[in-house]
Amino acid sequence: MITASLHNYRQSPRKVRGTANLMRGKSVVEAASMLKFLPKKATGPLGALLASAIANAKNNFNIESAGLFIKEIRVDGGVTLKRSMPRARGSASRINKRSSNVMITLAPIAEKPAKLRRWGRPAIVKTEKTQKK
Repeated sequence: MITASLHNYRQSPRKVRGTANLMRGKSVVEAASMLKFLPKKATGPLGALLASAIANAKNNFNIESAGLFIKEIRVDGGVTLKRSMPRARGSASRINKRSSNVMITLAPIAEKPAKLRRWGRPAIVKTEKTQKK
């Protein structure tokens, strides 16, 4: 398992997951080129994380990046900074400044399943018996 992780990246997990979901299941080369053209703030740190995972594969396992795909990318919540905003009549409301923990796992393309549907479920292959006439 070739992994790399990014801890306490100061952007909310909800915003980072949108970019991460586009990368999931793609080859490393395709994901890296896709990150160059996406107009999202998270593309910079996710690109650096992908480059780190590729370097881990090359240095630790002697695997070239052309033969890898993104097996798993997970975005979890990190530390939340609690701040307050002054409001009317001397009260205050809370502001949560969220952060993200991102973990990426790469695997050789030989391990990639034949075809995955959306959400990682295997596709149903229709045979003559399952097709309606």
